[in-house]
Parts: sequence; structure tokens; C-alpha cells
Amino acid sequence: MTDADTLDKVFKALADPTRRRLLDVLRQEDGQSLSELCEGLSMARQSVTQHLNLLVDADLVAIVRHGRERRHYLNSHPIHEMQNRWTREFDQHHFDVIDAVKRRAEETAMTTTEEFPDFVYVTYIRATPQQVWDALTDPEITRLYWDDVAVVSDWQVGSSWAHHKGGPDRKADVWGKILETDPPKKLVFTFQPIDQDLDDEGSVASYLIEQSGEVVKLTVTHTNFADAGLHTGASKGWPAVLAGLKSYLETGQALPDDSWDMAVR
Repeated sequence: MTDADTLDKVFKALADPTRRRLLDVLRQEDGQSLSELCEGLSMARQSVTQHLNLLVDADLVAIVRHGRERRHYLNSHPIHEMQNRWTREFDQHHFDVIDAVKRRAEETAMTTTEEFPDFVYVTYIRATPQQVWDALTDPEITRLYWDDVAVVSDWQVGSSWAHHKGGPDRKADVWGKILETDPPKKLVFTFQPIDQDLDDEGSVASYLIEQSGEVVKLTVTHTNFADAGLHTGASKGWPAVLAGLKSYLETGQALPDDSWDMAVR
């Protein structure tokens, strides 16, 4: 499917006021069940399901499953692509990284804990799984697109990892422990401030890297936030990081600094 075909699906999905309302509901509270979404809508459950299926087909909504339970998440990646295709054409380049929708979605049954994730982001990158893995785990590469942050670890289960702003020799500000690793497919790790003991319970993040036709599907989840402030920070930071990653892998260049500043503002 071409990029134009994908955008056609997005425009068609957004054309209907009921589907726009469903997106607004998820923007206000992500990760809702079908029953929760049906509340307040004067239509049959089957009709709501049909609208959701169109949103899923356009990648605007995705589903996370635990057994028979399904939760729906908003995925703003297609909206970002619309901005790249249309908004930038009108010389509004500062919107390379969007903050209009903070939470992301996943269309497959993948979480890092028994809980539903608090944050999910799905993006598609024209690269190989190994290239994506290397870009996420090589400190010299992460510095190129991650606001000069070197992410350092040997990426073995039980080892620590850390963010070093300005290079590996600088003091770390965030660290965590590697919980699961399966290169170049999956990485699960805790994520916590440097002043928090590594063995204390922290939030849990994961990367899932999957081949999807000629591109790689990268799913990032993050859950178990200690407070709303950390959730807000992650909701702004991850999209900026992943937009920079995608730009670097597809063009060889990171996004401009003002795009990062706008995303985390």
C-alpha cells in the first residue's frame, strides 16, 4: 500500500463526526473498552464497532488485548504523517513533531506486564530490524537524534542502562534495569530517575521491533508510572525521540533542535 493510499484511509476515517468523537473520547482518556466507548453514544454496539474498525484500519486507533478483554488506544502517527504531507507544504515546518495527541496505540496483543500499558506508540520505519535495534541501543547513534543523549548498556538481562546527556562520560540522569532482551526483536527495561535505587520498583518500557512488509513496525509501550507528572513527561518525550529516530534512519538526518524543543515544551 502506498503512502497516498494510507492517507486516503485517514481522511476518510476523519470525515465522519462519530469517528472524530470517538477519537476525542480516547484523547481525553486512552485505553477504553468497547463498553466504555459506547456510553453516551446513541447507537448500537455493533455500529460503534464498525466505526472503530475503520479507525483501526486507518491506524488511528489500535487495540491491546488481555485474554478476552480489549482496550482501544489513540495512535497519532497517521496525523503526524498528514502534517508532514500537508502542513509542511504550507511552510509550517515547526510541526515536524506533534504534541496535539499525546497517547499512542497498538494493534496487537503486546504489553510488558499483566497490566494494560499507560502509553503506547506505533510507528513504521523504512529500515531493517537490525538498523532499528542499533539506533535504539548504540550510544553514538542515540546522540544523533535523542537530543545529544548517549544511552549506555551492554543490554544483557539484569544489567543496568543509563541516559548520559552530552556523552557517555557525563553524569547520568535516568537509568534502569534490563528485564528482557531478544535482539533485534524485543527489549524490556525499567525506567527511573538516577536518584532512585535500581532495585526499587520503577516504570517499565519496551521496544517491539517487527518486520511489516518492506518496513519495520516499532511499538513502544510504557507503564506503571509513579505519578501523573512522569506520565506527562513520557507522553511528550517518546514521540520526540521516535520522530527523531525515524527521520535519522530514513534520511540520515535528525530533526532540527526546535522540533525537539516544541515537542517537550
